[in-house]
Order: sequence, then C-alpha cells, then structure tokens
Amino acid sequence: MKLKWLSFSIIGLLLFGFGLSLFGEAIILKYKNEPFFWYGTLALVVINSGLCFFGNAIIFKIKLDRSESD
Repeated sequence: MKLKWLSFSIIGLLLFGFGLSLFGEAIILKYKNEPFFWYGTLALVVINSGLCFFGNAIIFKIKLDRSESD
C-alpha cells in the first residue's frame, strides 16, 4: 500500500505540472492568434488526471495511516 501511495502521489504531481505547462503553451498560442484549442483541451485533461491521481494518493495514505494505527 505504501508503494501505491508513493507512486500515485508522484504521478499526480508530474501530471499536474505537465498540464500547467501545456496550459501555458495554449495561452501563448492564443496570444499569437494561432490555433490553441487542442493544446487547451489536452491541458485540461492532463491537469484533471493529475488531480485525480493525487486525490487517490491522499485516500491511500489515509487508509495506510489507519491500518498502521490499529
């Protein structure tokens, strides 16, 4: 369970950071009046995926702490 918590938290943080980078690229493309829709959509998907992975990591950590205290 500890490995699952650790891997989900790292994956979540990496995806969230990558999603923010894609979002920044979409903003730059929009500023230059270039097509930005697919970058923005991909950024939204990656950011939300990162948040979901990180949220699951928190759930696993809580379960791990509860099982260790018993």
